[in-house]
Amino acid sequence: MSLEDYRNQDTFKVIGACIEVHNSLGPGLLEIVYKDALEIEFKERGIPFEREKEFKIEYKGIVLPHKFYADFIVFEDIILEIKSVTEISKEHIAQTLNYIKLADADVGLIVNFNKASLERKRLVSTK
Repeated sequence: MSLEDYRNQDTFKVIGACIEVHNSLGPGLLEIVYKDALEIEFKERGIPFEREKEFKIEYKGIVLPHKFYADFIVFEDIILEIKSVTEISKEHIAQTLNYIKLADADVGLIVNFNKASLERKRLVSTK
């Protein structure tokens, strides 16, 4: 099985957990509520994750004082960004692409819980 096949399976597992949370809680809650529920769901499913993973940003060899925090890092290199917004915007996509680059990750998922059906966008690293 190729790395891409594993990534697709891992992505499928993450989306499945998000669907379960969405089906249970429905749309319209704050992002933090979905993050809390996802943490429980990931633990129940045995999905490895880090929540609010801190990443430092370096410029010309100097670590900048401001950092970024990915909502979740799942399966060690999937960035998962949780949203509860009207729609996924270009800014959300740009933010997640930057997180993928800074974290040297393979895949990024943006999941929007504020819809009747779970909205998701999968982004792939261009490295």
